[in-house]
Amino acid sequence: MDFTDLPQRIKSNIHSVALPLQLREAMTIPMAASASTTELDLPEFSLRPAPSIRTEKTGGRKASLGNLWITGAGSGLGMESALHLASRGFRVFGSVLTDAEADDLKTAAEERRVALNVLHADVTHSDEIEYAVQHIIEEAGTIDGLVQFAGMGLRGFFEDLTLDEIRQVFDVNLFGMMAVTRAVLPIMREARQGRIILTSSVGGRMASMSIGGYASSKFAVEGFGECLRQEMAPFNVHVSLLEPGLILTPHFTVNRNLARHAVDPSSPYYSWFCRHENIVDGLLARNTFGAPDVAETVFRILTSRRPRLRYLVGAKAKLVVNLRRYLPGEYFERIYWAMVRRMVTRPH
Repeated sequence: MDFTDLPQRIKSNIHSVALPLQLREAMTIPMAASASTTELDLPEFSLRPAPSIRTEKTGGRKASLGNLWITGAGSGLGMESALHLASRGFRVFGSVLTDAEADDLKTAAEERRVALNVLHADVTHSDEIEYAVQHIIEEAGTIDGLVQFAGMGLRGFFEDLTLDEIRQVFDVNLFGMMAVTRAVLPIMREARQGRIILTSSVGGRMASMSIGGYASSKFAVEGFGECLRQEMAPFNVHVSLLEPGLILTPHFTVNRNLARHAVDPSSPYYSWFCRHENIVDGLLARNTFGAPDVAETVFRILTSRRPRLRYLVGAKAKLVVNLRRYLPGEYFERIYWAMVRRMVTRPH
């Protein structure tokens, strides 16, 4: 593909669309930018599917990837996805944080009669990431897919959060994800194929009170995913964001991670926080989808010829996100956010 006239073609396409004059002018790229593009050895831009493999357990569909590394496979969505993908014919390497999680994953694999590889990897420790990559390469020869579930929550009104609590969430949810991705990218780039799935959340598309620390980390994941998708597309590496809605997993039970000050009765937000948590628990109890639905979505992303950037999971999450998309901002605030505020701060 000839990049030398790219700015001119973009400029022509912009002016061929019926946009307001100010918007067309703002989007116009100066012609001077083309001077440097002729000096770069740019790869051919292509979004062709990765070479396919067939397995008996994919129901006749083509699976684009074979060897998968799944982080956060010791519980919840990560464990279910690891088991499900192994049952569908993928060779799965599931990384866990503790010995107890390793035992739980091995026991679950035996119960489901699937084979997978279990390894230890804390995404906040570079040496453990390096070991995991080396282990997978020694065992499988390559890494075709990376599915990142490793993450943590943080619940509490912002004033009740400490900066150390927020930093810990970002270290796992964002910087840990980036570190794992960085370790795998050279392998996929040289192979000119791969799939990367970054687990975000509906909280990364639309925030709510009481999850400021968590939602801000997921908003950052969304931005990271958008950039990475564009950067890796020329190398035939497809990046997708997985955005589950509220779903009952250990994230909301043993790993709920309530901020220390949020559960202090002396906090000015204590009663609001407790009420908000009760509302969340009610929504979780009425959910009509679970971890198997998320696992099947991951399978669809991995076997799709043209995987999308974003995959929302859950009817309620899709409803609210679409409501925000089509309602003007001020109306959405008046209707949805105002309703939530009233439920939390003035329940009677």
